[in-house]
Formats: sequence, structure tokens, C-alpha cells
Amino acid sequence: MTFSFARQVAHVDKRGHVRTIATLPAVADPQTPEIGAAVTTGLARAHDGTLYVGYATGTDAAGVWRITPNGEVSRFTDEDLPARSFINGLALDERHGVLYAADSDPGKVWRISLDDGSATAWATGPDLERVGFFGANGIKVREGSVWVSNFDRGTLLRIPIEADGSAGPVETRATGLDGIDDFAFAGKGETVLAALNTTSEVAVVRRDGSHTVLLTAADGLSNPTSVAVNRQKVYVPSAAYNTQNDPNLLLARLEKHRPKP
Repeated sequence: MTFSFARQVAHVDKRGHVRTIATLPAVADPQTPEIGAAVTTGLARAHDGTLYVGYATGTDAAGVWRITPNGEVSRFTDEDLPARSFINGLALDERHGVLYAADSDPGKVWRISLDDGSATAWATGPDLERVGFFGANGIKVREGSVWVSNFDRGTLLRIPIEADGSAGPVETRATGLDGIDDFAFAGKGETVLAALNTTSEVAVVRRDGSHTVLLTAADGLSNPTSVAVNRQKVYVPSAAYNTQNDPNLLLARLEKHRPKP
């Protein structure tokens, strides 16, 4: 997981012990959009243990960084990504050798080659753009499509991957998800567990777009930023950005798509 303002990537074992894997280099004068400080964001892990992490700085250091299994840290993306980009969620498609990155400012999806780190603006448009704070935020690859959340608009979007690798038309799959951050699929279908950052909730989003809140601040959530599902276990990190109270990692159990803390 990432510790945003500490610029760190850390490993948490099954007993809850935390070990820092890497600290990204400090930036002398960060100009990160909407935040100002340099922050680590989304994280994706390749099958060989290589980690890719978003780093938002508002400077030439911004983009996606790579951490090798032996701990070497380097900037992975090239100058194709502008300094103002706010790379947030990351999703690997190793089968096709690409990494998809959600850019929250101004709101788009980048397609990044795993061979050389070159980046191409893959999907753009108003559905991905921000309204006041953040646009495209969380991102996942699922059965020939890229799914993206829009924080400001409270929407969950699906973008088909065409045969030539280009982005198909954006489809809105759910609305009314205020402050949606990152998300994860629960099982093999299209049921999603979404972190609702501003309301400190986790909601289940069904195939028809309806959603139900399953976990709240009463369960220990404090501005949750993402969700990870491993079989019946659900992990939800809370950053406490706004509450400034009790950043934590919550473990819940999935029982018929209803997490129990």
C-alpha cells in the first residue's frame, strides 16, 4: 500500500506489521494540482513482484515509478506525461503489455507501454473530466474493458478495449456514488465494491447500477481510498485525509457480497 504524504510504498503482513519498501525522492518545490505536496497514489503489482506506483508532484518527477523486487526505484514513464498530470489509480494488463493510468487532473486515461514506459492518452472526454476537484480516479481492467471511477461526478464507467487496442465509447454503469475513489470486483462477475472517500463508506455496486452501503465509519472507515479483494477477504485502507482521525487498514469478510468487519 502507499502512504501518500510520506511518499512511501509499504508492505503490511497478515499480522498487521508494516515494513517500508521504498521512499520516492523528495521534490524541492512540488506543484501538485489541488494538493500542493508530492504524493504517492495508486499501486499495481506485476506477476514477478515489480511494483508500479503513481507519483503526483506537479514537476518533471510526476508520473509512474517502478520498484523492482530487489528494491531499485526509478521513474518509469517518460516525458509524454505532462508535469501537471495527477496519476491516480493504476491497472495492469500484462497479457497485452500495458499499464492503464487514471489521470485525475484534468481527467483522462493513459495507456503506458510496459516495454519502454511511453504513454499515450487513451481515453478522454467529459465523462472522465473533473468538475471541481478530481476526475478519473480508480481504474481496473476486466474482460476486455477498462473500468474507471470519476470522483467528482460520482460515477462508475466502463470503456471497451477495441480490437486495435483503442478505447471504445464510454458507458456509465452507475451514478450517485458520491466521492467514489478506487474499487475492486467482488468475484467473477461485474459486482463492484467501491470506496466512497468523502462519506467514509464502502458500497456494493450491482450490474444494474444500483448500490447499497455495506460498511461505514461505524465499522472503522475514515476516508477510505481503495478496496482489494482476495477470495473472501476484503481489505480497505482509510487515509483519514479529511477526518484527520485513525488512518487504518480494515479487514472484512465477504459473505454473499456483504463484507463483515
